[in-house]
Amino acid sequence: MRLIPEEGLLLVVDLQAGLLPVIEHGDQAVEEAAWLGGLAGLLEVPVWLTEQYPEGLGGCVPRLREALPGHRLWHKVHFDAHAEPAFAEALAASGRRQVVLCGSEAHICVLQTGLGLLQAGYEVYWFTEACASRRAAEARLARERLVQAGAVPVSADMVAYEWLQRCDDARFKEAHRRFLKARAARPLIFP
Repeated sequence: MRLIPEEGLLLVVDLQAGLLPVIEHGDQAVEEAAWLGGLAGLLEVPVWLTEQYPEGLGGCVPRLREALPGHRLWHKVHFDAHAEPAFAEALAASGRRQVVLCGSEAHICVLQTGLGLLQAGYEVYWFTEACASRRAAEARLARERLVQAGAVPVSADMVAYEWLQRCDDARFKEAHRRFLKARAARPLIFP
């Protein structure tokens, strides 16, 4: 169950401008998703974003969209993104079997998407620092439930270094310069 960049995809669920002000640790979730998404772009790992009811909740947070110029955006009506036929078909066609999952609200759309992905046979990795809810206790409960269902909890550093695999090539040097070097000093809260 090691993360392999050629099999991976980062899925950021519903980090939306209208919802973020009421999400506990929402700013951290955006910052962490943007950080890992930037690294994913460097390593050619696809980054997908979803939006639920953007007319009422606003679109994806602009700073996240700007940090992830190569992302693919999905609009959804189901809480489970995988229940959207076009999304499920595109994911199957991508050949990517490992989904690093994050977003908000952790106990609703992130959880239901994770359960749908597991049921469809994907490996799901709960990106802990970037999963948030209105109440952190609900994010923790969602993580516990999804882990019991078969997901694997991971941190950004775990994902980054597994995707990078080694320290003696140009990709690591570029990642270190752009992403890893400044990261060590950042305090994190695990909701």
